[in-house]
Order: sequence, then C-alpha cells, then structure tokens
Amino acid sequence: MPRAGAGPRLVPFAKRGGTFYIVWSEKGRSRERSTGTRDRREAEIALAQFLLSRPGIGPVEPDRYLITDALAEYALDRADKVMDRIRLAGAVLKLTDFFEGRRVSEVSPSSCRAYVKWRNRAAGTARRELTVLRAAINHAHGTGRLTRMVPVELPAPPPSRTRWLKREEAARLLKAACASPKARLHLPLFILIGLYSGQRKEAILSLRWSQIDLKNGLMDFRTPGRKETKKKRSYTQIPPRLLCHLRNARKRGSADGPVIHIGGKPVADIKTAFRAACRRAGLNGVTPHTLRHTSATWLMQAGVPKWEAAGFLAMSLETLEKTYGHHHPDHHALAAISFSRKEGSNTPRNAA
Repeated sequence: MPRAGAGPRLVPFAKRGGTFYIVWSEKGRSRERSTGTRDRREAEIALAQFLLSRPGIGPVEPDRYLITDALAEYALDRADKVMDRIRLAGAVLKLTDFFEGRRVSEVSPSSCRAYVKWRNRAAGTARRELTVLRAAINHAHGTGRLTRMVPVELPAPPPSRTRWLKREEAARLLKAACASPKARLHLPLFILIGLYSGQRKEAILSLRWSQIDLKNGLMDFRTPGRKETKKKRSYTQIPPRLLCHLRNARKRGSADGPVIHIGGKPVADIKTAFRAACRRAGLNGVTPHTLRHTSATWLMQAGVPKWEAAGFLAMSLETLEKTYGHHHPDHHALAAISFSRKEGSNTPRNAA
C-alpha cells in the first residue's frame, strides 16, 4: 500500500490474478480501485481516466508520480486536439516502453540521452518523442498533478530536410501510384493534392468533400471546430490542374465523405502505400512531407511573390524565405546586380 499522502499509482496484485489496481491515500486512509485488466497500457488509460474524474487528487512531488501516468493522462486529454493522433500514440508507446516503472523525478539529462541511444533512430525522431514527454510533464503540472515541473533535455534539432521533386520525378511517382492495384484510386489523388496545395499529410487525409467548393474553385483545409495550432491550414483557390482531378474524384465520393478514402472509409495513414510507390519509381529520401517541400519550391521557382506563396501554403513568410527563398529568381538579386553599378551611381544597370 502507498505511503500516507501518496498520489494515485498502479499496483499489480498477484493474489488477484495480476490485475492492476489504482491505489492512493486519502485523508490518511489507503484506498484502492480495480482497473479490471492485467494489461499495463490498458491500466494506464484507466488511471488517466480516474485522475481526470478526480481533479482534487494531488498535487504530488515528482518522486511520487510515474512517468507512464503522466504520458497516459496527456494522451487521453490531447488525443482529439492534436493534428496527428497516430504519431502521438506512437511516441507515447515508445516512451512507455523505456520509462515504465520510473518516476518523473528520474527524468534527467542522462536519462534523456539514454533514451536517444536506446531509441537508435534519427535524432529528429527521438527529439520529437522527448518533446511529447516534456509536454506530458508540463500538462501534469498544469492540471495540478505535480507540485513542480521537471526539465526534459532534447537532442539538438537535425538540419532541415528540403528534398523536393523535379517535374520528371513527380511524374514517375504519379505513374507508380497509378500502377498500384490497391492504391490507384486514392494515392494519386493524395499526391496531386499535396503537390498543388502544399498542405501537410494530416490536413489532406482529413479533408472532406464538404470543405471543397468545386463550383467556385475553393478548398478549405481548416477543420471546423478545431483550435488552430502553429501548423496552420489554408483556405485557398484550387489550381486549375488539380480542379479537373477533384471533379473526377468527386463522382466516387459522398457529399460529406472523405476526399481520400478506400470504399468510402477514410485512410488512417498513407505512408506504406506512398513508400511502395517511391520504391517502384526509384525515388530515395521521399516522404509525404516532400510534397509540401516540392509545392513551396515550385512556387518559388515560378517567381510567385513570397507573401502570396506563404499565404497559399499557410506558412510563415519567415519560414518560406529561410527554407525555400533561395529558389526564387529574385533571391539576392539586388545584392548581385550591385556589382554591375558604375562607381558613384545609385541606379543599377542590367547584369548582362
């Protein structure tokens, strides 16, 4: 049984078949409640639900609060608010595997570095997952579960990946997608929307026909009722090359159904089919996010004003200039042409 004043935690009772119980101390008396399961992850969800239903419990010191409890509660609270629930769930599961049984007080620079080494994946992946851990701890403190926050050390961010597709590569990818018997009805459309809208994977997969105005050529990637995050979504005109494909695809969809679907049901994730198409097309280092890089790069190469391209992509002008600005024909043009001026002249002449 927990010490007096200890916060709720999970304890497997061997005499009760290994079922996990929620145990805590309240007004000097020990309490317990069965989760009804022997599965650790299911028990963590039950504990998170229990904590949410009893806001008066806590706060407790970090050495009395399990990391897995913080992760479970955070995932339960944020599941319907984040853009990519699958990515959040994957991060929580990996963090749970490593930190299971440890207290929040055990989060330290050394344990974070050990997680990066244990994860044995790209630095960006480990950094993203540790960011979830930091958010979970901050959430626990913000909701009154913890008396104080514990810092989480993140690995250095990896260099930006701006792999983009040349027109010929995009054509090969589309051809490979159309050749797939299982994905030929939805994957090519996903790729086309990505190339000609520059929106993120999650925004495209969640797009519904009710958000597309084919008559006036408009599409709204914003999800009704969802709070806007830093990953903004656009409301913009449909490029003519995409409009004809959407009109054809609309014949296969329902009025309020998903645009990207299999038999009318939304596609949860597209990475497997996308990866297979890249393999058939002989493309390396290409992911669904490459489509956003490609769209931004093509807009810059076409000489579209940067402020207009940023609005179309729902991207900050600062990010556009920093990451893609060098593709624009006017990039550093004034600086370059200044070397062609005559001494004492304020008027630039043609570089030719």
